[in-house]
Amino acid sequence: NELFGWMFGGDVAVPTANPAVTFQSPEASARMIREVFSDLGALIGGRRYFELAGGWGGTHPAGVPTFIVTHSVPEGWPRPDSNISFVTDGLDRAVDQAIAVAGDKLVAVGSPNIIQQLLNDGRLDAIHVNLVPVLLGEGVAFFANLANAPVPLDGPEIIESKGVTHLTYTVVK
Repeated sequence: NELFGWMFGGDVAVPTANPAVTFQSPEASARMIREVFSDLGALIGGRRYFELAGGWGGTHPAGVPTFIVTHSVPEGWPRPDSNISFVTDGLDRAVDQAIAVAGDKLVAVGSPNIIQQLLNDGRLDAIHVNLVPVLLGEGVAFFANLANAPVPLDGPEIIESKGVTHLTYTVVK
């Protein structure tokens, strides 16, 4: 895939919590992935994110509790020994659960609609963008529908890697 090729197109193996997934990334990206995974305590995503990833085979590669915001639990879920939970009573409930289990670690968010809602509510502290050298021409816009645009950002912190540039911005409050 054009967007995630950098995760599997390098020479450094990065094992994950999912035995079926080992990233094979360029060195700079591998360092970034290891750092993100070590700082991460929970993850929030939407149903489309879950579906596109095929449910990660039952275990999110980051190895942290993963909360999927959805209107209904998919057939065959929840599964025993999975780090994936489904939250059907709203984003606020998913955020509360993620913060509770993350402790002093970070909560990551992946899904355009959820990111937009949390930006609109002033509840995102940072935005991490993996910029890849491809123009898709269509897709879901991560930063559309912002109620308080423009949203000022500080940064970026930049990590250059083969096939991707990792950008991290702090959301100015």
